[in-house]
Amino acid sequence: MGRTGLHFHDLRHTGNTLAAQSGASLADLKARMGHDSDRAALIYQHATRDADQRIAEALNARVRAEQKKAEKARKRKINDG
Repeated sequence: MGRTGLHFHDLRHTGNTLAAQSGASLADLKARMGHDSDRAALIYQHATRDADQRIAEALNARVRAEQKKAEKARKRKINDG
C-alpha cells in the first residue's frame, strides 16, 4: 500500500472497529464483511476507552435511577405509615 508496516487487511480492522463504535450491530458488521459467523465478525470489534466510558455512564445512570426510585418508595412508606 506504499506504507511500510501497513497492510490492506489492517484497514479491515480499523473500518470495522470504527463502524462498531458508530453503533453498527453485529449483524451490520457481518453483512459489511460478508461473514456468516458471529465469531468471525467479533474478531474485528475491539474494546475502546470511549465505549468503556459510555458503558460505565449508562450503568451509573441506571443505578442512580433505581436509587431515586427506592428513595421515593421509602419516603412514601414513611409518609403513609
